[in-house]
Amino acid sequence: MTRMDPIAEPLQLEQPEPEPQPVRHSLLARLRSLNPLFVAFVIVPTLIAGLYFGIFASDVYVSESRFIVRSPSKPNLSPLGVVLGGGSLVGASEESEAVTEFLGSRQALGAINQDGYATRAWGNSEIFLFDRFGVLGSDTGEDLFEYYLDKVMAEDSTTTMVTVLTVQSFNPQSAQVINRRLLEQSEVLVNELSDRARGDAIGFAEAELARARDQAQAAALALATFRDREGLIDPELQASAGLQMIGKLQDQLIAAQTQLLQLQTYTPQASQIPYLRTQIRNLEREIASQTSQLAGGRGSLSSASVRFQELALASEFAEKQLAIALSAYQEAQAEARRKQAYVERISQPSLPDDPAFPRRLRNILATFVLGLLAWGVVSMLLVGVREHRD
Repeated sequence: MTRMDPIAEPLQLEQPEPEPQPVRHSLLARLRSLNPLFVAFVIVPTLIAGLYFGIFASDVYVSESRFIVRSPSKPNLSPLGVVLGGGSLVGASEESEAVTEFLGSRQALGAINQDGYATRAWGNSEIFLFDRFGVLGSDTGEDLFEYYLDKVMAEDSTTTMVTVLTVQSFNPQSAQVINRRLLEQSEVLVNELSDRARGDAIGFAEAELARARDQAQAAALALATFRDREGLIDPELQASAGLQMIGKLQDQLIAAQTQLLQLQTYTPQASQIPYLRTQIRNLEREIASQTSQLAGGRGSLSSASVRFQELALASEFAEKQLAIALSAYQEAQAEARRKQAYVERISQPSLPDDPAFPRRLRNILATFVLGLLAWGVVSMLLVGVREHRD
């Protein structure tokens, strides 16, 4: 038997398998191979955005309310317009604009932050450092107002006259409370504007009415005093009566003169002649006296009549002015009632149950896309510069 010699067979040595490279080294190698611009413009901003929006950023809740400022419409003076229009209500554009401007003012901020509620709602330590108010010592009144303008927005529609008030805060309750406080302060403002408008209109009319009443009373008192002092009621009536008396006396004088002439012609020795002569003298004296009273000197009825006419005309004019002032006062009261504006709430301040901001995934994707765009632009600029140098 033959034996196989193991030495005769070729020796086959096993080759050792290569050891696998660690994953960490492969990642580092890949990172080293990345473009530094891509890292700076895309990877780093996206990582920062992911950390901020994904972990650190505080939830923001939005409370919304809707209201309209109404006032009674001005009535149509035509009968048909009164029947068709009636007493409808319209939006008060001036007051609505005033409310919108007020909501963006420091006065509104001061009204809702009298007890420091807004400062606590926007600046408590539970909010992320870069989201809350008062970070890095920026806690002045001006800083708070700028922060307030970022969190409160009032938009009014020119077609529907509806104002939409939105308030952002870091918990639902504080957003609703701030919204409610702003809405209440808006109602206070509209009421103050209405009261001021009514007060201005009625106050001026009341002053004119009081002045006209004083003038009418003064004119009537002056006329009464003149009548008491002169003993006259109506100079025209008294002058008319005096003229009638003079006319009667003149008739009697003419009759006596005629009778005397007849007696002297036909019976010169008649005993009635002296009597007639005495009667004629008395009549002439009475006529002269009555005439002097009517149109004589300073104490005559004619001179008193001039002053009486002046006082009577002044009194009549004052009474007309009083009637005009009274009518203007009544119109001012009606106009004041038409200027009564008020805030009508369409929807109460909402209590949000889900944060509206930040939109985390959208913001991260937006940061990534903007980084890609920036990286592409910068890369193209650098390639252009290199080609220009070559």
